[in-house]
Amino acid sequence: MQYDYLIVGSGLFGAIFAHEAVKEKKRVLVVERRGHTGGNIHSERLDGIDVHTYGAHIFHTSDETVWRYINQFTTFNHYQNCPIARYHDRIYNLPFNMNTFHQMWNDVYTPAEAKARIEEQRTEIHGRPTNLEEQAISLVGRDIYETLIKGYTEKQWGRVCSELPVSIITRLPIRWRYDNNYFNDPHQGIPMAGYNTIIDQLLDGVPVLLDTDFNENRAHLSSLADKVLYTGALDAYFDYSMGKLEYRSVRFDHQRLEGGNQQGVAVINYTDASIPYTRSIEHAHFTFTETDVSWVSYEYPEEYHQTGEPYYPIADERNLSLYRRYRSLADGERRLLLGGRLAEYAYLDMDKTIARALQLSKQEFS
Repeated sequence: MQYDYLIVGSGLFGAIFAHEAVKEKKRVLVVERRGHTGGNIHSERLDGIDVHTYGAHIFHTSDETVWRYINQFTTFNHYQNCPIARYHDRIYNLPFNMNTFHQMWNDVYTPAEAKARIEEQRTEIHGRPTNLEEQAISLVGRDIYETLIKGYTEKQWGRVCSELPVSIITRLPIRWRYDNNYFNDPHQGIPMAGYNTIIDQLLDGVPVLLDTDFNENRAHLSSLADKVLYTGALDAYFDYSMGKLEYRSVRFDHQRLEGGNQQGVAVINYTDASIPYTRSIEHAHFTFTETDVSWVSYEYPEEYHQTGEPYYPIADERNLSLYRRYRSLADGERRLLLGGRLAEYAYLDMDKTIARALQLSKQEFS
């Protein structure tokens, strides 16, 4: 064996594990299917603006260990995520807070008035909710559901809300304050030098093979190392032998626009079902950059087979059952380690990804 670990995927999980392995004097090789490192946090520098290639990535955490760890590699700015939603010709603040409630109902000014209005509408649902629509109404009432949840969610998942499982929305954050900061975490921001610099430092001194699909040459690549850390889709690792896990995907349309500051905010959610995209992202706002041009990205939800890129697991019971069966196969392979959102069939924020990568590293090297 030439290496101690072959790491499949150069995203945040794989890069952190590689970095920790090198610190322990392990021999590491990284293989990456794409033509660049960094996975979905990769960005491109265009006209002096860091454009998030695969959608907005806003770092936030309450985990002090994770915060200290990631700050070894970058300095974060003070950006706070304060998105807005556009429904027809109206603008609403997100997350749901007192600004939203006053925008929804002009005669609502106080938390008590907002609570009473929502409570009145919640009673429409009797008994335990059986689908996402009933779940959302039982949490925030019909007005908010129809205006800010229904159209967006149906575009995102490609199904009507009455056919989506309750599990997609376990809770909806409500703020009884005039507060537009989306995250409650004490630490949040955007790396001032971009996410690429974090990945570059994590992979410093680590050999990386780009444009290399592990699953197309699994036998040879696996033979190069004592163990394999796999961060890709688990059904692909087993050649879809028991069926395919379902995902929703996203197509990104990045547009260069003259004039700068096109929308006045980094993130706009489009909750009207007639608009085909779910979000528009104006990247310059993440770093408070003022230029004569702007880059705005539009996100179009699509079927997984249309893009070949898995983004959001459809974590209904059928898919979770299938994943557990694949996971049982993986647990039987002594040389195989798993980590990351695809291998775990879970939507993971960046801080959770870092925490899990550090946990696996500790298990392996302590």
